Formats: sequence, structure tokens, C-alpha cells
Amino acid sequence: MIYHYYIGKMGYNFRENLRNELNFQGITVKELSARTGIPVATLDCYLGTRATVPSVDAAVKIAQALQVSVEYLAIGEKASLENPHKKNSQEARNIIRWVESLSIEQCKAVQNMISIFYKKKNVIETS
Repeated sequence: MIYHYYIGKMGYNFRENLRNELNFQGITVKELSARTGIPVATLDCYLGTRATVPSVDAAVKIAQALQVSVEYLAIGEKASLENPHKKNSQEARNIIRWVESLSIEQCKAVQNMISIFYKKKNVIETS
């Protein structure tokens, strides 16, 4: 029973992470199919509401085509525990995407704001 729950959960995460990554990179399912050789209908099964879990081979092809790790697609984070406080990768990618669309002046303002947050965080942690 626990195994089925885990597989179901992994399928849900894979579906959401794959969908988010495709959106982030601006790649269509048809483009991903061309890159991986996986039929569009099969990719649609991975992205559908039933959240079919891909085979290991298919997951590796998808990850390579998107230049992310299989683990990222499966659970949404990297294996490395180098920084356990690291924010969700998708959140960081969204921020980067938004900043990239700003003017240079706006980017400088965002950089200053982040610098202030970072300095305040470090002051609080060392207090």
C-alpha cells in the first residue's frame, strides 16, 4: 500500500515538475517529443490527470532533453544536501525569468532590494 502511494505521489510530482519545466523553458510537448523520440501521446500520458509514471529510460531521455536531472523531475529538487535551506528550484527559476524580462534600471532596483534582504537575513542569523 505504501509503495502504491509513493508511486502515485512520484507520478504527481513528475507530472507537475515536467509541466513546470516545459513552461519555464517554453517547450511544447511536440518539441519534447522530437527531442526525445517519445510519442506525443505518451508524453501526454505523463502530463495527464492520471499521472502515468514513465519508465526509467523515458525519464532519462526527457531529463537529458530538458537538461535537468531525473531526480529533479521526480521529486523537484537536487540530490545534493549542500544547502538544506535552498528554496524550491522552480521558485528561483520563476524569479530569474521575471528579472530577465525587466529593463536594466529595473534589474538594478531588484538587485538592490535582494541585497537588502540578504544583509538583513545575515544580521538576524548572526545575532
